[in-house]
Amino acid sequence: MVAEKNKYSLWFLAWPIFVELLLQLLLGAVDTLMVSRVSDDAVAVVGLANQIFQAVMILFTTVASGAGILIAQKLGAKQPESARTVGIMAVTISGLIGAVLSVILYVEAVPLARLFHLEERLLPLAHTYISIVGSGMVLTALTATMSTTIRNTGNTKGPMITAIGMNIVHVVMNYGWINGAFGFPQLGLTGVAISTLISRLLATCLLIYMFVTAFERRIRWRDLWVFNRNLFREIIKIGWPLGVNMSSWVLSQLAIYSFLATMGATALAARTYMNTLESICFMLGYSIALSAQIQIAHLFGSGQFQLAYKAGYRATWIGLGLVGCNSIVLLLIGHSFLGLFTSDTAIIQLALSCLVLTAILQPGRMINMGFGNALNAIGDTRYNMVISLISMWGVAAGLSYVLGLHYGWGLAGIYVAMLCDEYLRGILVAIRWRKKKYLRMAEGRTKGVEVVGTQESGEWSVHSA
Repeated sequence: MVAEKNKYSLWFLAWPIFVELLLQLLLGAVDTLMVSRVSDDAVAVVGLANQIFQAVMILFTTVASGAGILIAQKLGAKQPESARTVGIMAVTISGLIGAVLSVILYVEAVPLARLFHLEERLLPLAHTYISIVGSGMVLTALTATMSTTIRNTGNTKGPMITAIGMNIVHVVMNYGWINGAFGFPQLGLTGVAISTLISRLLATCLLIYMFVTAFERRIRWRDLWVFNRNLFREIIKIGWPLGVNMSSWVLSQLAIYSFLATMGATALAARTYMNTLESICFMLGYSIALSAQIQIAHLFGSGQFQLAYKAGYRATWIGLGLVGCNSIVLLLIGHSFLGLFTSDTAIIQLALSCLVLTAILQPGRMINMGFGNALNAIGDTRYNMVISLISMWGVAAGLSYVLGLHYGWGLAGIYVAMLCDEYLRGILVAIRWRKKKYLRMAEGRTKGVEVVGTQESGEWSVHSA
């Protein structure tokens, strides 16, 4: 029991997730840094392309996210076979969705770029990058779902190891294809896209090896045809509001990127560089939020409702402390960091003009992520969905248009709008968590069962009341 408790402790879960996410971020940062050596136009294309990829990824991350929470709940409830079945179904369904998306992105690369008002002169670059990287969306679907499944069994080190290997391969091949080194032909942005594709293929192979042994009973090829209608309903019940929430965020960000595109390549590149800087700043907080979701789902599934409630607060306070410190660092290194990516003074000055707003934004994002993920962990996903639809479109996208375009505040206006959105949603999810609505409902459903134990000992037993 102590080993089980340690397996789902916040720090045990969080540090490998942090390393994994940091390395995934470095993958994007290395892309941006190396692509900037090609041109700032190429950076603008990669930034927009990644927003498109995030938009289509919602179709399979909905299944993966719902399945991940359900796996942790089922393992907490001592139902390992149900957890195993959920994991298998999630990977199979996500893989099929990813395969369809791969075909669409390969064929429709240019129409998608045009949809978001990309300048005509950038369309050839967009076609190259979107068609090559997008054709591997099936690999992205498999890696995302298997990583989520493996993490929610309590094994956060496996995806971390995969991320390390993926980054090493990607960096080496990026350098080779951009500079014509190591015997590689000099392919520029095309080489970066191919490098991304190959590194994801290798990551998929490694995760498959981990996935088949992730549960008590090894997964066989014939198990991929397993389908349990009731468990699938549970996945969708948790997952579809998460999918709407994620799609609302990604599509609202795409709308904002389309506003940026009308401002020109300078604004688009500045936002892309700043997005990388923000992600580094927020990475520790995001790791804490994801770890808390796994921990709270496991506690909730095992009937330890009061501990789940306290875990939400603990994780958010820890995250706020870390993000606050990182925001200060962001202010100190912002200019030097941007100088690594571009020498264009117009882009640097535009990005620096939003640096203080970016630092203020991060604590609000942590409150939103901390309590929002806690609500997701116990299945209260519809509330997040409703407030996201209202705030992301009414505040983030709507106010971005009003301040950024109508009043001419440009990129600064867009940052003000995003800041208002994050703090509004953060306050609303914090109030929701404090009211304990879903936790009280769960306690009511389990009336007649008494959970006996102490948080300090980590020893728990269940008796009829």
